[in-house]
Amino acid sequence: MILFHILLFFIRFHYLDKVPDPHTRRPNIILIMADDMGYSDLGCMGSEIPTPNLDRLASKGLLMSQFYNAGRCCPSRASLLTGLYPHQAGLGDMDSDKGFPSYQGQLKSNTVTLAEMLKKAGYDTGISGKWHVGNAPEVQPLRRGFDEQFLIKGGGGLYFYPPRINRSLLLNEEVFVPDSTTFYSTDAINDYAVRFVERHQQRPYFLYVAHVAPHFPLQAKAADIEKFRGKYLSGYEVLQRERFNKMKQKGLVHQNAQLPQNSLKMRWEELSTAEKDSFDLAMATYAAQITCMDEGIGRIIKKLEETGQLENTLVLFLSDNGGEATHVKPVKGASARPGDRYNWTSYGQEWATVSNTPYRKYKMYVHEGGIRTPLIVHYPMLLPKGRVEEQPAHIMDIFPTLMQLANSTYPATAATGEPTLPLEGKTLVPTWIGKPQVHTVELGWEHEGNRAYRIGHWKLVATSKVKQWELYNLKNDPFESQDLSSKYSKKTQQLIRKYNQWANRVGVVELNQFSKNK
Repeated sequence: MILFHILLFFIRFHYLDKVPDPHTRRPNIILIMADDMGYSDLGCMGSEIPTPNLDRLASKGLLMSQFYNAGRCCPSRASLLTGLYPHQAGLGDMDSDKGFPSYQGQLKSNTVTLAEMLKKAGYDTGISGKWHVGNAPEVQPLRRGFDEQFLIKGGGGLYFYPPRINRSLLLNEEVFVPDSTTFYSTDAINDYAVRFVERHQQRPYFLYVAHVAPHFPLQAKAADIEKFRGKYLSGYEVLQRERFNKMKQKGLVHQNAQLPQNSLKMRWEELSTAEKDSFDLAMATYAAQITCMDEGIGRIIKKLEETGQLENTLVLFLSDNGGEATHVKPVKGASARPGDRYNWTSYGQEWATVSNTPYRKYKMYVHEGGIRTPLIVHYPMLLPKGRVEEQPAHIMDIFPTLMQLANSTYPATAATGEPTLPLEGKTLVPTWIGKPQVHTVELGWEHEGNRAYRIGHWKLVATSKVKQWELYNLKNDPFESQDLSSKYSKKTQQLIRKYNQWANRVGVVELNQFSKNK
């Protein structure tokens, strides 16, 4: 037995960059995505929100602490599904056509999706949840490689049924009308995933579980909210310090690091009792949304165990961007009270700052708080247990990683016959099995004029409102506290040139050009 484990260790670390695993079939793949969940919102990342099932996956697998997304729902999903930058896939912005190919609001016809690639490799494919990479019939999941679907058409915003906005549910090709007294989308998405796992045991499968939680509106089941009522009355400033200290204990930030000063408009001690109660209710609802998602993921894991699939299933968990800071106003006829099924509000900048601890900015921005969230990787046949990996990676790297593990190849042409673009992402398998990174990190971002470029530890970043570039050394200053653009002007100019070259290559367009082209 000892000799077997020595042999297995040798195979993992010396040959798995060439083949997935010689001892078993190709892995099942379950890719779970949260919506608008910040860097520190899981228990394994320092949160007070109980997420035992995701924490278990992290403790028995791999936690990537420098994992980047594309800053917002649609761009991140486009990169995830295609292995390209979002502009190359047609979703540099959201799902409306801005008049340019890189901002057309839906997947381009020359792209290949993860589902198409894996289906061709012999995988059964399914999606449960949110799509949000185009509304036209030709870009819907069943037309882009998925065999079956439980789908929320459009974006998020649907928890209870019927929703306050135009959202419909599809079960495969048929419109699905649930029981309005019992339906809660987080449960429904996870329950469909459980049934998918139970039904698919003969061939390897790819299941994309795309939650709307914890995206606004603040809607959760009353019993879940009640578990957290009163737990946030110490205030957002205290809670952020507590999370930061837990992150130090877990080794997620340096022991000598100082929590950056935030720019909160309201100090907790200056709020009235009624205002504090409202803030407590908002965060209690947000916590309820996350813990409900975690409980459902626990049901998926349990079903994998019951069916003997857990050891040979790769489970990935990530978020599409950081916490949402916008104070969302109620839509007409909706409630402003957090937790209510007719509510249409968000938890606001104060709690989003806590969610994104210890990083700057929020969803839509490309400072670290908007684009950095953890990636949990659980795959017992490949990964050593309980490791935190600090190597930077990007959401577009998932495509070539799954391609390698599935023994698949990237086609030269898309389903339409059009030539495909070369993949931008790089396989993460060597990083996962502990091999040193052989390439320099070089990544670009742009979303609605917020832009950034990273080479190694150096990061150039700016917002759409403040055009001036900032420069940070993320090795010494991961929280983007000290702008070095003046001190290192040559480095700043070098990265500006790199950014411009990247922007021209992927199709970035200045915001003021959108209206001119319509």
